[in-house]
Amino acid sequence: MIDSMISPKPYFSRLFPNCVPPLLDLPRTSVLLWTFAIRSETDILITRAMDLREEGETEIVNQFFASTLESVDQAEAIIMEAAETAGFDEDDLHKIGMAARECMVNAVVHGNRYNQNKKVHLTVTGTPGQLKIRIADEGEGFEMSSLPDPLAEENLLRHSGRGIFLIRAFMDEVDIHPVSPHGTEVLLVKKKTIA
Repeated sequence: MIDSMISPKPYFSRLFPNCVPPLLDLPRTSVLLWTFAIRSETDILITRAMDLREEGETEIVNQFFASTLESVDQAEAIIMEAAETAGFDEDDLHKIGMAARECMVNAVVHGNRYNQNKKVHLTVTGTPGQLKIRIADEGEGFEMSSLPDPLAEENLLRHSGRGIFLIRAFMDEVDIHPVSPHGTEVLLVKKKTIA
């Protein structure tokens, strides 16, 4: 049975004015998946997916990034657009941006170690009340217990080591776990503040 028809074109032309997604009109209960290229110096191929299940959770972004600092900027912009579209206030947008950026930097620098053969996988899903961001690298992984306490006196003047501490402070839920066959995935959850 065909539910209301939708077209992804307005969604993507607003988010990505330099992109040309295909024109699709599919039932709401379908899963839309399309691929397109951004026309720029880097000519990055992007896969976007929107899961339009009526249960409530919508997949907004499903993308692989190169292990570069430019990718950090691109991912942050995409996440911020998703959070703004979801209706988060300015304070929460700042927190989401800081946490997502720190996660992407960790994935590129510490996880994949700038290895161009390794990618960072970003997915963003949402419900009316929250945004979930998953960032996974293809690195060797690490043990949370091996991270120094950034509040310990001997670490207070260090120039690094505060990333995960800040991520936990900015987000409502944070889960860091290994992925198979190798790598680390960080799940960030931010819930909308009810006024």
